[in-house]
Formats: sequence, C-alpha cells, structure tokens
Amino acid sequence: MAMSISMSITSTKSLQLQSLPPFSNLSSPKSLNFTSHQFPFPKPITNTSTSTTGLIMRASSSDYAGNIGDVLGDVTIFTAAGEPVMFKNLWDQNEGIAVVALLRHFGCPCCWELASVLKEAKSKFDSAGVKLIAIGVGAPNKARMLADRLPFPMDCLYADPKREAYNVLGLYYGFGRTFFNPASAKVFSRFDSLRQAVKNYTIEATPDDRSGVLQQGGMFVFKGKQLLYARKDEGTGDHASLDDVFDVCCKVPVA
Repeated sequence: MAMSISMSITSTKSLQLQSLPPFSNLSSPKSLNFTSHQFPFPKPITNTSTSTTGLIMRASSSDYAGNIGDVLGDVTIFTAAGEPVMFKNLWDQNEGIAVVALLRHFGCPCCWELASVLKEAKSKFDSAGVKLIAIGVGAPNKARMLADRLPFPMDCLYADPKREAYNVLGLYYGFGRTFFNPASAKVFSRFDSLRQAVKNYTIEATPDDRSGVLQQGGMFVFKGKQLLYARKDEGTGDHASLDDVFDVCCKVPVA
C-alpha cells in the first residue's frame, strides 16, 4: 500500500499532522494533504518469536543483546520537571515490571493521542503492579507543555532530548520512515481519538532541534533488567496495542 505526499480522502479540509491545526472544525478525515512538515511514517517489527516463558516477543533474541537492560539502565534522561534521572532508577531492577513507551517527539499529534491512551490505561496497569513510563523527544519544558495541555501525569513522563534511549534501543529514524511508511495509514482509523487528544495541542511542543521530528518510537516491557517484549513503530501513528502489552505483563511468571 503506497502513501503519497498528497492524499485526498473526500473533503477539502487540510490537515498537517506535523504542524496540526485545531480539529474542532473537522467532522471526518475526508481530505488530508500531507506536506513536508506532516506526520512521520515508520513500521512494527515483523520478526516474531515466543520465549520459553510463553511471552510473545515482537523482537527476536538476536535483535537485542542479553544485557540490553544494563546498557539502557546507564542512560540518563530527564523528568518533566527537568531533573536528570538514570533509567535504572525508574523501576525495581530486580523484579519490578515496567512498560516503557517511547513516543516520537512532544510536538507530534499522534503522540498526544498515544499519551492520551496511556493516561486512560494507567490505572489498569497500576492495579496490576506495572509501572507505566512515557518518554518523548525534546527538552523537559516541551514535556511540560504536553503534560499541562493534554493533560498527562508528570510523575511518569520523561524527556530524552538527545534521543539516547532511542539510539540504544535501535528505534527507527529518518525521512523515509517518517513520511512514507504505509504502516502510518492506520492512524486514519483512529481519527476521532486523535481529534479528541489534540484539542489543546500546540506546535510549540516540537523540539527546538528539528532533527528530532524524524525519530520513531516503540513499546517495551521489562521485568527488572530482562526485556520481555519489544515493538518498534514502523511508521508515525503505528502504535503497539496496549491490550497486547497488558497481556504480556499479566503473563510474567512469578519469581
């Protein structure tokens, strides 16, 4: 399925997802014209295997080294308040279960939608003893814009301005992934959710370093330092199913 820079879907409204205008005047995603500042397009890992514990892995064992938890643990990111924190201090590195959702950048409308879904699911994960962590590309002040306007709980929102965690996890990056990946088409099926999430959207949340807008995200589940589940977003808006992620968390064997 090919995506073109200019997509006509049946209305004359124009939606630029990278610099998204308010959705209040749009009744349906009938006509979307994508420009060079529109929304990015990467895709999910197709290599699938099942671990010996029965957990579904969206990345094979060859995709990540066995010490990926240790390597990631030494990466420093920032709280939304601007305090530096190391990954290994975000959850119990022995038995703690954590869902790490790496968004694209804080000015990406699709990531406001994902953050909204994460917020709605947080109580469900909390009740299961799972820590939910959301990380985005940009400075802490950009994270606060999303937190204040969406809103989103600041105690589980972090900023990675240099994309260090994204690099460690090998998440997709680039113009082609961002603008031309067919996996991004699925965002149109979530138009109402997207429109709701960006009611208070601001393009000011976009990173000052514009190279960050080409970064794609992903979803990961850890038990302590052990990586249980990994999924790279193939395209913009190509997010993991939280039902699948929760299912993985529920299947984690008790120590």
